Amino acid sequence: MNMKTNFDLSALFLRIIGGGFMLAHGWPKLMKLINGDFKFANPLGLGPEISLGLTVFSEFFCAILILVGFKTKWASIPLMITMLVAAFIVHGPDPFQKKELALVYFLIYLALFFTGSGKYSVDQQLGKQQN
Repeated sequence: MNMKTNFDLSALFLRIIGGGFMLAHGWPKLMKLINGDFKFANPLGLGPEISLGLTVFSEFFCAILILVGFKTKWASIPLMITMLVAAFIVHGPDPFQKKELALVYFLIYLALFFTGSGKYSVDQQLGKQQN
């Protein structure tokens, strides 16, 4: 395999991990929102309802965008913010082990922000149709 293929496969794997795995966190929060259960952390002082809504937007909807590779760079921004809030505000006083997963996700989204979605993505397919 050449370097371009390796890059594109790496971007695909990052998207599957960063988008697909995040859905396991976003889905239960989406169900809370749909069921009207607004008991949720309020780390930024916006209110639990808004905090839950923003987290669902990020962890569910942006995760789907990343998974399929549509507007990956833009979709990574809310997820990076959410992961930094989780690591440094929600788990601020906790030991590193409690922050670790959020920081790993943050680094995945940061990498995707810089690399983009790669060849195996909706972005790439839409770009080909426009040419």
